[in-house]
Parts: sequence; C-alpha cells; structure tokens
Amino acid sequence: MSYLNVFDFKQKINYKTEILAGLTVAMTMIPESLSFAILAGFPPLAGLYAAFIMGLVTAVFGGRPGLVSGGAGATVIVLIALMKSNGIEYVFAAVALAGIIQILVGVFKFGKFIRLVPQPVMFGFVNGLAIVIFMSQINQFKMQGTESWLSGSALYIMLGLVALTIAIVIGFPKITKAIPASLVAIFVVFAIVAGFGIHTKTVNDIASVAGGFPPFHVPQIPLNFETLKIIFPYGLIMASVGLTEGLLTLNLVDEITATKGNGNRECIAQGSANILNGFFFGMGGCPMIAQTLVNLSAGYRARLSGIVAALTILLIVLYGAPVIGKLPMAALVGVMIMVAIGTFEWASFKIINKMPKHDIFVGVLVAAITVLLHNLALAVLIGVIVSALVFAWESAKRIRAKKYIDENGVKHYEIFGPLFFGSTAAFAEKFDVTNDPEQIIIDFKESRINDMSAIDAVNKITERYSKLNKTVRLYHLSADCRALLRNAEEVIEVNILEDPTYKVANR
Repeated sequence: MSYLNVFDFKQKINYKTEILAGLTVAMTMIPESLSFAILAGFPPLAGLYAAFIMGLVTAVFGGRPGLVSGGAGATVIVLIALMKSNGIEYVFAAVALAGIIQILVGVFKFGKFIRLVPQPVMFGFVNGLAIVIFMSQINQFKMQGTESWLSGSALYIMLGLVALTIAIVIGFPKITKAIPASLVAIFVVFAIVAGFGIHTKTVNDIASVAGGFPPFHVPQIPLNFETLKIIFPYGLIMASVGLTEGLLTLNLVDEITATKGNGNRECIAQGSANILNGFFFGMGGCPMIAQTLVNLSAGYRARLSGIVAALTILLIVLYGAPVIGKLPMAALVGVMIMVAIGTFEWASFKIINKMPKHDIFVGVLVAAITVLLHNLALAVLIGVIVSALVFAWESAKRIRAKKYIDENGVKHYEIFGPLFFGSTAAFAEKFDVTNDPEQIIIDFKESRINDMSAIDAVNKITERYSKLNKTVRLYHLSADCRALLRNAEEVIEVNILEDPTYKVANR
C-alpha cells in the first residue's frame, strides 16, 4: 500500500486509530519533557506544561496534521545559560519573545526559505537526529542522579524489558495493525512489571508528574531596554532553532506521507504556542521529530491524534500521575530505540556510491555536528553554507567564452555560464585586451550578470579596452541584467557605449 493511500487526509477519520496514536505519543513525550526540564534546571512541570500547550495549539492550528510539538531539547538547550545567569522569569520572557519572532516569520512568509535546504543536508539531519535519539536512550541505563551505569540484576532486568518492548513493536503488527504496536508494548511491559513486582526504573524516578492546570503568570522582569538586550539574543536563537527543526520535520513528514504542509502556518502556530508558554509557566518548545514519527507509525490521519496527546498529558498531570509514574522506563526506551531505527535514512547507504563526494561530505558533516553538539539548527545552517559554497565553486568553473573575428574585423566573445562573484576572475582571463582589434562585442546570450561583482568585472574589462581607445558593446542582456547595470550607475561607471539609458548596446 502506498504512503499516499495510507495518509490520505480526505478519507474518513478512524477515531480509534487517532485516539490510540495520541495515547502512544503522550506516553513517549512525558519522560522526554521531564528530562529536558530537569536538564535545564527548570521545574519539572514546566516541561509537561510546554508539552500540553505546544501540543494542543500546534495540533489545532499548525501547518499540517500529525506534527507533534512539545518541550523539545533543541530549544531548551538554548535557554540553559539564561536560566543560570538570570533565572526562570527571564526564561519565560525570552520564550514569549521567541514566539513573537516566529509569528513575524510566518506572517511575512519567510518559512518558504526552508526549501533552500539541500537533500544531503536532510540526509545528515535525519541520520544525526536518529543517532541522537538512540544515544539519549542509552543514558537511561545509568542510575538516577549519577553517572554510574546500572549493573547486576538491575541492568539485566532493564535490558530484558527493553528487548521485550522491541520484540513486541516488531512482531505485533504481524498479528494486527488495529492497535499501535508501541502502545501495546508499553502496557504489556507495564503489566508484567506490576504483576510480578519487578523492581526497575520508572517515570517517578525522573520526576513527579503531578500538578494542576497551567497557571497564568506574567514574567516578573523590569520592562526596559536593558532587559530586552538580555533576552533578545536568546529569544532570537530559540526562534531560529525551533523554526529550523519544525520546518525540517514538516518537510520530512511531507515526503513520507506524499502530502503538502503549510510552513508559514506552522510558524504562526508555533509562535502562538510559545507566547502562551511564556505566560503559562511553560518552557517553550517546537515540533519533536521523534514523537511525530511515533504518531506516523501509529497510523494518524488527522489532527485528532495530536489533540488527544496534548489533552492526555494534561489529564495525567491533573489526575493520572500515580499510575503513569509507575510506567517502566524500559518500555519507553524500547519504543524510542525503534523510533531511532525507523528515523535513520538507511537508503542513504545504498546511494552513497552514486552521490558526488561533496554531497557525501556535507551529509556526514551535518550528522556529525548534530551528534556532537546536539544543535540541529547550527548543523543545518553549516550544511547549507557549505553546500552553497560548493555550488558557487562548481558554477564558477562553468564560465566559458567562444571567440572569433567576423568578416568586418570585429572580435566576438560569446559568454557561456553565469557571471557572479565566483566566476569573475575566470571571466577576466578570457579577454586578450592588448591584441584584440578596435571593435569588441561581448555576447551574453548564453550567460547572465548576477551580482555587483559581475557588474564590476564588466566595468573593469571596458575600462581596460577604453584605455587603449577600443570600443566594447554588450549584446543580449536580459531585462533584469540591464536593470542591474542601470542601478549600479551611481556606484560605478559601466563604460558601455551606444545606449543612453542603460549604456548597453542591443542587437
């Protein structure tokens, strides 16, 4: 069955599937949100409130069905330094400011720039993220509050329960796909641990999940320019990280489901959720690719699963903490390991010998930065920059010139390839200024002038010919190239004859 058939959102909603998918997502999101909050030094409930607020708002108003948002580690890591230096009140203010920035990005439709991310960067992003998800589960094999690894019976029990969870996730779909295998695995392992009184690490060992409804809270900070100088850098970085991870996740789901999401709408929804986080005691967040993939594997088809997941987290905070706190971490670790395996782009190994070497380098670089620094936005940014530089270098090699002298003794230079900052040196080397005749034609029919460096290169060539009393004409410039030359007249002198408006001669 094709992805298109499975994820056709125009089909009738299967409410049972949506509800079960939402429950599965909630079970995997709770320990992760708690862990991130504790890592940053926030109150544990700030993580759960973020999961509820982000999840509900983006599920209802986000850019596509099935995208799951919560208190993600990528955005929380940005705020750790602010938490340590100025305290949690400044964190809430920075989260709200990040939300405002994200809304502006969506309103001005800047989300489309995610299309500039090349495929090798996507491969590196996804593979690096899969490794990060897997490695984060390995940390659950440490004794709580220490850096010491589990040993003896505690280790064997943990390993056995994780293996059982993975076996159920793999094998249960062969029996039926009516119930998400991940949810079945969680409850089977929970039943075994409770029924046999097995002592193992539980959600309660991370932090308490009990609390009340998110309280309204105005950040207690001075409203002045000094405060803005403190929180703006953190808000800007958080907004950038959240949008990068969110839009990349949206693109990934688009590819998997063969459907199209709305990036700008997602930016606005994410920003709105973060503003609410800042005023309702949440640590903020962004779309979470691991939970989104859990939702995908559980069979979601509409927005209902995300709404169910968010409301489930709230109900657990209000009423279900005593039960959920007893969930074995081994079951959740097993589910997330399977998510990591499913996230990894195994197909990249099949095509690696067919990819250009520079694409392989970019993919490996992005994956390495993701794994080593846990900074997805930085990894993607570096990947895009390197890809752009490689593209510029390769494009610069394509500048060529066909040369001949016609029956009238006029020297023709027919330029092929783009003329831009990277190719100007090669362009200048094509001309034999000293030995050329007095009439020269530079034909741009198969080329174009792209930037100020190109204009400057044209100007310098004409200057060199002008000093020798030789005449240069430009042919076949497109309208935008002419406009570029005209706009540059106030900056440099483009020494082209024959055309009083553009100083460009036309054939």
